[in-house]
Amino acid sequence: MILLDYPFVSDFLLETIEQFQYPVVATQQAKDWCKNRNINFISEKEAEKRIQQDPKIAIYTNSENSISWVQQHAQGTRFPELIDTFKNKFRFRKLVSDIFPDYYFRSIPFSELKNINPNDLQYPLIVKPAVGFFSIAVHKVDRPEDWNGTVDQIIASIASTQSLYPKEVIDNTDFIIEAYIKGEEYAFDCYFDKNGEPVILNILHHVFISEEDVSDRWYYSSEEIINKLHDPLMDFLKAIGEKLEIKNFPLHIEVRVDQNDHIIPIEVNPMRFGGWCTTADLTWFAYGINSYQYFFESRKPDWEAVFKNKKDKKYSLILLDKSHQFKREEIESFDYEKIAADFENPIHVRRYPLNEFGVFGFLFTETSKENEKELHDILHSDLEDYIIFKKEKFLSQ
Repeated sequence: MILLDYPFVSDFLLETIEQFQYPVVATQQAKDWCKNRNINFISEKEAEKRIQQDPKIAIYTNSENSISWVQQHAQGTRFPELIDTFKNKFRFRKLVSDIFPDYYFRSIPFSELKNINPNDLQYPLIVKPAVGFFSIAVHKVDRPEDWNGTVDQIIASIASTQSLYPKEVIDNTDFIIEAYIKGEEYAFDCYFDKNGEPVILNILHHVFISEEDVSDRWYYSSEEIINKLHDPLMDFLKAIGEKLEIKNFPLHIEVRVDQNDHIIPIEVNPMRFGGWCTTADLTWFAYGINSYQYFFESRKPDWEAVFKNKKDKKYSLILLDKSHQFKREEIESFDYEKIAADFENPIHVRRYPLNEFGVFGFLFTETSKENEKELHDILHSDLEDYIIFKKEKFLSQ
């Protein structure tokens, strides 16, 4: 069963739904996205009946906006408890605290951020919403004297974004303060099958410009990353599975791997893969693995077969986000053709209206080892070369 909601449903997900005729809950949001398509709709009443009658039912959603629907219609089932456990970072930290006994974290109400004594905290640290999405209001703080300025930025960020997502996605009531872990960050899509066994569908390296950077500009997957981290991440998933009875349940997880190869979870996102149909679609573009199909059919990737023809390639997901130095009202449009032409093999260009989504879109690419400079260049770019500004901007300069 699939729940579709805003902000975005990709053509690839819709084509998969049509091809395999997966049942889609006929919410108004789903009907909006599925116009003129051959969709196997089921009513909300029928969907609720199936959830209540089948304790092993598999549900996938493209957007965490659907969480409120699940919380309302799946009362008494396993779903509300699993969602709450994973979505609330503080609650999840407590669940796995015995696995990571030395990891520092604490919870604090949003209203109390201004009143906290900065000298009582352990630095460096990360402060972020206990329930959050898309790196909104996430900040690294290195010193006590930086705390108050960071809180001011958080307040401004929340004020500017709280209307874009429902409360279940960005819960502004509580924040979590946790240790900053030096190391490399990774994101991966996975699911627990009908027997409670974990399956990893892809692993991506989240690359940053510096330790202060918390942006989502560049993620990439490769044979090297998957071979290195697949087994350790499977051990991590099995440890979570021992604490919770998880079956037929998809997850998108972010972790850090420190210098001693210890895996430390950052967040676990329930009922979906990467937001905005990103990582699952990249898995298809890169490896021919349909993550949606694999989840519903309990299939496992054959990585040895996949990498017979995928040697020395990086498959990247690039967020085309607007730099803070540019004002929305100054921007006319974005030159997608130009940015695609600057890459060796652009697989897919996803275009978003800036005023509606706050970003220009995403770029999916395949890059050979000898051309990796193009990826590092885009990581450091403010994208000004691809932004078409309104004439008024230049007349005022």
